[in-house]
Amino acid sequence: MSSRAVVVDRPGEHRLVTGEPPVPGPGEVLVRVGAAGICMSDREVYDGHRDAAYVRYPVTPGHEWAGTVTAVGEGVDPALIGRATVAEGFRSCGVCERCRCGETSLCTGGYAETGFTEPGAFADHLTVPARLLHPLADDADLRAAALLEPSAVIAAAVRTGRPRPGERVAVVGAGTLGLLAVQLLSASRPAELAVVDPRAARGRLALDFGASAALSPADAESAGGSFDLVVETAGAATTAASSCLLARRGGRVVLTGMFAQGAVGIDPVHLSLSQLEVRSVFGAPSCAWSDAVRAFGLGLLDPAPLITHTFPLERFGEAVALVGAGEPEVGKVLLLP
Repeated sequence: MSSRAVVVDRPGEHRLVTGEPPVPGPGEVLVRVGAAGICMSDREVYDGHRDAAYVRYPVTPGHEWAGTVTAVGEGVDPALIGRATVAEGFRSCGVCERCRCGETSLCTGGYAETGFTEPGAFADHLTVPARLLHPLADDADLRAAALLEPSAVIAAAVRTGRPRPGERVAVVGAGTLGLLAVQLLSASRPAELAVVDPRAARGRLALDFGASAALSPADAESAGGSFDLVVETAGAATTAASSCLLARRGGRVVLTGMFAQGAVGIDPVHLSLSQLEVRSVFGAPSCAWSDAVRAFGLGLLDPAPLITHTFPLERFGEAVALVGAGEPEVGKVLLLP
């Protein structure tokens, strides 16, 4: 049996290699990849724009994926063979103080992540530690389940934001993270769930996902200071600052977007006078993964409508070029090994 993998040797250069499937070591499983999502972080890896501390070339990218366990290494329960699954991307050490507190995304044992420093899922097969698995139902849609990684990030944001029934909630950004946030936040029965995005088409899609209002940034200015909880998902230069202006005095703001250098800072005067609670999310701890997988199994979370394009592995170059190109008809792009 042969196995293919996309290898990015250096920014802008990739090749499709074929060889023997990887062999799971002690405590590991071998997964046959069913679907893998491409996100902006993968585009950054390909373009060479990711911080050098968070990528190791040559690398097989792919941190958003779902698949089926086909073999197990020493010490792993063989009953896992045949199970549909996803897995956490952060290779947390499990023994540092942060890991022992349950904050596995803040592991101090050194950064290691599937698809960035470890071989990822833009391949027919990959190996992962069995302790990171989150098994799915036997009939799970693996294409939709490939989006459980960004869903876990949003589940972490929801945990942090602590939405309560009857609150006014705003989501800034109607990309993949924003629309997943709408689905999860709607389960908390908010009195209002508004989405802020300059793209009218994305705003209309947010309404289909459960938002009660779609606002342009100009519309949002007039609604400033009125939301109990604001979840920022866009990572644009001004959205951290503008999200804080949307929150009421004493409100809560959770930042999930990945901001670039030069983003507008939050006004410290407004922050202190308004007594805002501002938190950020980077990745997802194990408990948030469990929340996302549970919501997916219950049907509270359905990422499938976000998928607009699928490609085989050999067309990786075309697929990654679509991501971040700004085309309005492009949603989530998947590779199907």
